[in-house]
Amino acid sequence: MTMPDIQPTALVLTALPLEYAAVRAHVEEREELVHRDGTRVERGRLPGTSWHVALAELGMGAEQAAALTTQLINWLRPEAVFFVGVAGGLKDDVEIGDVVVGTQIYEIHGGKQTPEGFLVRPKALPGSHALEQAARSAVRDMPDVRAHFMPIATGDVVLADAESEIARFIRGNYNDAGAIEMEGSGALRAAHLNGQLPALVVRGISDRADAGKHRADASGSQQRAAARAAAVTTAVLHKHRPREGSSSGPSDSEEGPQQRGDGAATYGGDHIDFRGGTFHGPVTGKRDGGR
Repeated sequence: MTMPDIQPTALVLTALPLEYAAVRAHVEEREELVHRDGTRVERGRLPGTSWHVALAELGMGAEQAAALTTQLINWLRPEAVFFVGVAGGLKDDVEIGDVVVGTQIYEIHGGKQTPEGFLVRPKALPGSHALEQAARSAVRDMPDVRAHFMPIATGDVVLADAESEIARFIRGNYNDAGAIEMEGSGALRAAHLNGQLPALVVRGISDRADAGKHRADASGSQQRAAARAAAVTTAVLHKHRPREGSSSGPSDSEEGPQQRGDGAATYGGDHIDFRGGTFHGPVTGKRDGGR
């Protein structure tokens, strides 16, 4: 793992190879980084911005997305997190090729089964206000992209039957959701629990979550939808500014302290240990907690 980088990092997560490829096409000067547990990212520059983009392909499912997003946040210290890819549309006016930006992400499987039926216990995670505002601004200058700002449903299901029991369940209990996908809630929950990071789910619509899914996929709709979601995400980063004076990059805390040229070792933040080193000149510091 490398030393921290002075450029701020946006962590962009995908589930599928075609989603990864769509984002990767926007990132230059890429290098591959490998976490000690084997998770791999490619990190490179987003041209025209001060951002580094760290891109990861996590596979499918919210639980895996949550676990790996936590790992990557703690390692890479990003300033923003995105989950980007394709989804099924749930509204008549959300068409194949449109992009849905998640104002909220619903976890659709929470509830209680009783003799009277299944009682829904909704859980909703809001997308970042700042990133959503950047997205609204960005798409105004993207005439080829039809964007919707609405909730997205996350469930451990590939929906290919609009008349199925799960489809009726979603319409009955999450009727304002514009799309259904499998990973967004995991990524957003991890971002919230690990530093309350700004996070956003951006999905291109590749099918109507009905029996026509196979035909839509065969027509190349997934590639087109992924490309539009990736374009919106990079446009958001052109609008959204990093924090002033920020720096982010892979953490070396798992491999011990970073060695300084004067023999001192840094242990994160502004803590410096001069054991084993020689220092000439005055030292200005702060005694914390009586230590």
